[in-house]
Amino acid sequence: MQRQGPVGGTAAFRVRVTGGLLLAAYLVFVAWCTLRPLHVPWVVPSNLHPFHGIRADFALGWATGVRRVAEGLALFAPLGVLLPMTGGRLAVSPVGSLIRTMTAAALLSLGIEMLQTGVPGRVVDVDALMLNTLGAALAHAALVPAGRAWLRRRALQRVGTEIPREEPAQGRTPTIARVGIAPWSDALPPSSP
Repeated sequence: MQRQGPVGGTAAFRVRVTGGLLLAAYLVFVAWCTLRPLHVPWVVPSNLHPFHGIRADFALGWATGVRRVAEGLALFAPLGVLLPMTGGRLAVSPVGSLIRTMTAAALLSLGIEMLQTGVPGRVVDVDALMLNTLGAALAHAALVPAGRAWLRRRALQRVGTEIPREEPAQGRTPTIARVGIAPWSDALPPSSP
């Protein structure tokens, strides 16, 4: 585990452990919500056309459409906060963090959609994948940068120093002093008479 200056150590470890436990509990909840068999008299066909299911829900009424979109956005919204929390890093690129979170949310949602093909009453829905990913991205963009800024300010007040930017995992590249080139007479083996 990398230490990050004044915020490293036990505080960062506690944030990571708390984030990991909350993430595990949340994923169990999502699996329970999305992978339980549904006992329905019929099953709608799979939706592989983007926005087709959302348009159909809005055709049934605005309340139905808004409820469907809100459910899709809200299901993975906690993931947008919990994934960066498990990393426990404060000095990180906001764009990079958003991209990593969106990628993880999309892959997790895709995995759930694929697992639903074997669950009675559940079908693949590309709209759910898009809404889940967007929900995680919106929650991340709304909460994580502000939360990290608040934690950095709090750390600065406590320690009074600046938090350094992260270095690559392997550390800095060592530098070696220049070595002169040996003359050819020293580099070649002695000639035989």
